[in-house]
Amino acid sequence: MSPDRHEPERKNRPLPEGGSFFTPGASPLRRAVERRSAVPLVVLHNAPRWVLPVGMVGVLFAGLLLAGIAGALLLALLAAFIGWLAFLAWPRLRRPERATRCVVVATLLGLGVLQSGVF
Repeated sequence: MSPDRHEPERKNRPLPEGGSFFTPGASPLRRAVERRSAVPLVVLHNAPRWVLPVGMVGVLFAGLLLAGIAGALLLALLAAFIGWLAFLAWPRLRRPERATRCVVVATLLGLGVLQSGVF
């Protein structure tokens, strides 16, 4: 079957090099999270490079601009997403990189609490 002339041909970026997609010798929790994360990570990897940063900045600004629980939920969602990515990258990160990710997640959660109007 020939591709439609009007549709641009989409080429997937190659996956990063390595012998395994999963962390060798990982705990059962890490193996389960990595296994469930494989498909979403490949989808994110194959998306245009601008989608993830633009989406994250959009969610951040929307979370900061929307008052009340809506803004708080968006900031918590962004914190959960960054936390998920940090969890997956954790074994390969050095201490300063781990600390930075923890500070970012904690800051987003703190902003979410402030945005919710609890304080």
